[in-house]
Amino acid sequence: MKSFVALLAVVAVVAADVSHLRSPEADAQILKQDADVLPDQYQYSYETSNGIAAQESGALKAGPDGEAIAVQGSNSYTAPGGEVIQTSYIADENGYQPQGAHLPTPPAPQEIPEYILRSLEYIRTHPPKEEVRRL
Repeated sequence: MKSFVALLAVVAVVAADVSHLRSPEADAQILKQDADVLPDQYQYSYETSNGIAAQESGALKAGPDGEAIAVQGSNSYTAPGGEVIQTSYIADENGYQPQGAHLPTPPAPQEIPEYILRSLEYIRTHPPKEEVRRL
């Protein structure tokens, strides 16, 4: 009896219609794709049938701390609400720097309160005394 119930459960799972669970995004096709990779630089771009597009290029850059890659690129896609999201970015010795209308912006810098400035000045003019350790 137990094997009959198990067999019936397997048949039910196999026969179930799960086509509604598959996203149409899964059937997206690549419309354009290009890549060029060299020892000291690269670039790539692609575009898909569901509106996703991206491009990026990077080059080896020598600096005081050694070599690093400086990158710039952009990407875009359509959000579920229909809004096109576009992001451009640079990534170099100053970190990742994205730009896009959808990204939050930091608040304007505020003045340091006077009592904090006085405290910092006091700390600067009265450094801590070194403690003598006795064994």
